[in-house]
Amino acid sequence: MTGTGAGHTTGREERSVEGAALLVVGDVITDVVARHRGPLAAGTDTAASIRTVPGGAGANVACWAAHRGAAEVRLLGRVGADAAAWHGRELAAHGVCPQLVVDPRAPTGTVICLVDRDASAERTFLTDSGASLRLEPADWSDALLDGVARLHLSGYLLFSERSRALVTVALKAARARGVPVSLDPASAGFLTELGVERFLALVEGVDVLLPSRDEACLLTGLADAVDAAAELSLRIPLVVAKLGREGALVARSGKVCARVPAVPATPRDTTGAGDAFTGTFLGALLAGAGPEEAAAEGCRAGARAVERVGGRPPLPG
Repeated sequence: MTGTGAGHTTGREERSVEGAALLVVGDVITDVVARHRGPLAAGTDTAASIRTVPGGAGANVACWAAHRGAAEVRLLGRVGADAAAWHGRELAAHGVCPQLVVDPRAPTGTVICLVDRDASAERTFLTDSGASLRLEPADWSDALLDGVARLHLSGYLLFSERSRALVTVALKAARARGVPVSLDPASAGFLTELGVERFLALVEGVDVLLPSRDEACLLTGLADAVDAAAELSLRIPLVVAKLGREGALVARSGKVCARVPAVPATPRDTTGAGDAFTGTFLGALLAGAGPEEAAAEGCRAGARAVERVGGRPPLPG
């Protein structure tokens, strides 16, 4: 492993220690963002604006948490030798302390993000996870939790056998230390392949779940996001459902206790909007905010994110 670089209510899921660290375990990805206008022209050329930027849900969350002002943000991820130095520099520039494992066999994961400028900047992903899902228990050390107030796991880790085993180890270590754990389900498409019951079994012991609308509905079989968030909160102490243009829901103990409005924005690229919400939400909790206040900050960050290309916040300064 190489380093490059709570509010008024009570409960383990809301413990905040101002100035303590956030540890994120997740994917570090190279994003190729292609912004085109209208349908793709099959069999010929479609004009597009194309940029290569650092990404990955785990890495993006870490960067947004640091941008929010978290005193220390650590990121454990696995990359290929092809882009390890670049990703390490980019993370450090955002104020994240990268703990990057360089995979000797697999290249850094790559995602091609197709963004239709005529469809509210909605995006379609072509994903090659590469080294990111080859994280394994041998990459974990309990020392990573030293000084950590919260652990966040990217849901992408649940989509390979190796990284699922790491999630089990990390959850056990966090529970032993009383460190609250949050998880973002990451992908409705991959969730369908994994299976709902298997996912719910794997996340047993998680304190905060941050699903999108589609993920919440998929996990419960309910069509209404309010009902879905409430149902999930019977299994997980705190559920924060991200609804895009409709803001967010905060649910606990089987009921929605807050509805947080969205912030108006003119979208250029919706890639990473959910990561911006999650990272800012966690950073706000660390600073002592309650879940509703933290969700409001998350909505503001999501609005800023969709007005930028790529999934990261602006660099400091």
